[in-house]
Amino acid sequence: MKILFLEIDTDADWAVCSLGPAFLAAAARQEGHVVEMVRVGHDWPLEQAAAAVDAQAPDLVGVSMTSRQWLRAREVLAALRAKGSWPVICGGLHATFSPELVLAEEGIDAVCLGEGEGPFLKLLRHLDAGHELRDAEIQNIWLKGGTHPGLAPPLPDIDALPHMARDMLDEYTGCVHMTTQRGCPFPCTYCAARMYDQLYDGIGSYGRRRSVESVMAEFEAIRAAGPLAYAIFLDDTFTIHQPWVYEFCKVMPERIGIGFTIHARAETMSPKLIEALARAGCKHIVYGVESGSERVRREIMKRPVKDDRLIEVFERTKDAGIMVTANYMMGVPGETKADMQATMDLHRKLKPLDFGYFVFYPFPGTQLFQVCKQRGYLPEDWAERPARHDASILTLPEISKDDIAEAFLSWEQIRAEDTAARYAAPSTHATKSAAAAVC
Repeated sequence: MKILFLEIDTDADWAVCSLGPAFLAAAARQEGHVVEMVRVGHDWPLEQAAAAVDAQAPDLVGVSMTSRQWLRAREVLAALRAKGSWPVICGGLHATFSPELVLAEEGIDAVCLGEGEGPFLKLLRHLDAGHELRDAEIQNIWLKGGTHPGLAPPLPDIDALPHMARDMLDEYTGCVHMTTQRGCPFPCTYCAARMYDQLYDGIGSYGRRRSVESVMAEFEAIRAAGPLAYAIFLDDTFTIHQPWVYEFCKVMPERIGIGFTIHARAETMSPKLIEALARAGCKHIVYGVESGSERVRREIMKRPVKDDRLIEVFERTKDAGIMVTANYMMGVPGETKADMQATMDLHRKLKPLDFGYFVFYPFPGTQLFQVCKQRGYLPEDWAERPARHDASILTLPEISKDDIAEAFLSWEQIRAEDTAARYAAPSTHATKSAAAAVC
């Protein structure tokens, strides 16, 4: 069989590709299937996307999507259905947590809920045997017009999975993306990562991590196949289960010897761990700060970390020569104008080299999505509105859309001021060499 995955770009063509198809492609190829990818540019006319699929002549089309990709993906898939009759299956966060919404669309025949490798291979065997998609009875595969299929337990050993198919990731410069774990133990109310653990509650443990040896073996395979200059780890929190992290920090420079980026939480960091990461080659850490209000973090986001801890961890990270990025959000239910200002005030104390700022969007599957829905903060047509990072779709009692827009503009100004200051004077921390090492 020939499977074609579509990567749906929304704002730019340089965004990181979905990891799901890279895992699925590797598994499918092991069983003899042909797998290709078409990256649908954000500015492609729909006719161009349909023509690109037609040229591939696939037996099955797959799309992994987030909520930000949903509206564009829906348009593209409707155009495909008007052009031909390729069966289409969708997976990823949005399909998992809004399956009925996705299945209601004309151009979509099935969704894959949760972890896909096992169910997807069963589906391919079903189709390869000459059976119709509509006749499939497979856990995790929900068919249009069918009932919930139930979930198969998560794979017990993710070391057994084949390494991601790198040609599905658009990696050409030696800068590669890696993942070492699935699941997240933290209860953040705005994030869907934890919801996968809840999805499998009573079925099996979703939280698993690859062995360090498995990760090193994948790096070595990448190096044997082409350039390997830098790695970006996409794990939500790389620094959980610290014995694993210390083992990684010991082996990484000995076996691989390249720089890398991770995502971390200040609550998981210690001076000893920061130094170990620096020695291992860590050049860049992205910390989720989210809010400068301890009340918002504790009561709304379920992230009970103190400002002093954040400030200390940022300082120690910079002192270790590691570049720091902070991520913030605004417009969260229960937040006030004073809370949004507190985030800007904390930013000036943290002094990260770089930062991201995003207007809160209630992603389906998260606890805050349910809060917004139950309290009437979501518009009735929320599913028809784009999941933007620069404007709110919510009607909140404490702050208005204009308040949130004003805060976003303030962050734009802070960005301009910080950028000007960065180039006007040398850094007081050893960040220039770190920045130069990041691809």
